[in-house]
Amino acid sequence: MEIRARTLFLEGELTKLTVPALLDKFSKYLENSIETIDLMNVTKIDSAGIAFIDEIISQLKFDPEKSLTMNKIVQKAYSTFTSVNIKSVSPIIRLDFFTKLGTGFFDFTKSISNGIILIADIFFWSFVGIFNKKGQRKGSVIQQALFIGVDALGIIALLSMILGLILALQSAAQLRQFGANIFVADLMGISMVTEMGPILTAIILAGRSGSSIASEIATMQVTEEIDALKMMAINPIRYIVVPKFHAITICIPLLVTASTLIGIFGGLIIAVTYLDLSPTVFINRIFEILTLRDALIGLGKSYFFAWVIVIIGSYYGFNVKGGAEGVGKVTTQAVVASIFWVIILDAINSLIFYF
Repeated sequence: MEIRARTLFLEGELTKLTVPALLDKFSKYLENSIETIDLMNVTKIDSAGIAFIDEIISQLKFDPEKSLTMNKIVQKAYSTFTSVNIKSVSPIIRLDFFTKLGTGFFDFTKSISNGIILIADIFFWSFVGIFNKKGQRKGSVIQQALFIGVDALGIIALLSMILGLILALQSAAQLRQFGANIFVADLMGISMVTEMGPILTAIILAGRSGSSIASEIATMQVTEEIDALKMMAINPIRYIVVPKFHAITICIPLLVTASTLIGIFGGLIIAVTYLDLSPTVFINRIFEILTLRDALIGLGKSYFFAWVIVIIGSYYGFNVKGGAEGVGKVTTQAVVASIFWVIILDAINSLIFYF
């Protein structure tokens, strides 16, 4: 092996017996400017020799057709056994039904286990965080309360008013036929306090705050900020999730109360303008029909809705995979899952207290 005029000359035998020594020698020539390889004087070559030539071509990034000069023996062997132009093909793995079933079951049990651990961490550190603010940013709870509560009040009030008007108007058209105008107050009071107020507020928070929680945590996970917090001995649950959990726990009863009152006010407008009821009669009827149990049920389940939104948003955020595309996917999944579980919990609550 020698280099002359930027050409690497190989001669003799290129076999498994000579290639190791030639490979060590070639590594010393990498610093030289080699443009072509001359194989005219090679008398014998085997698969090890072909692999050696392919290794030279890959390291020098040559085009074999332009950079190699070969005799007939080498050309025949090289054209048959070279792997330079072979494209790698990823194997197609076909999973049968039972493999898919087992994989799905394993993934499901793993997600359940991770979810239970996350729920335990959130509740534990949220309880500890009431008495010990270590590991939290100063003023983070107030900041999150402003975002979750105050900033959401406008859209919740608007939709609650519209919902109250629609419920009262739809029911008034039927009640008016039977002279049962006063019962529109019963419908508005029970439906807004026990059902529509809490679930409407929860769905808006799931789309607004749930997506924000999932995307924020997912972005921090993708950009390795979560790992940086762990390296600084800061618990990500205490630093990120606990302030949101405390804030939504404080804000949810206030938002549900506002939604309920505004929705009832929308029903009052329809009762006065369409059913010719006086405001005093409408309000008195609501206080007669509502009980403390109804108010506690409405406020009580709103807490579960709020906690589910934070837990699901955090779960999907911490389990993000990929880059920006993964953040978008988990955000969508968090919103859909939050709304799904809010409705499921509401149905369970109805079965428990009203069946």
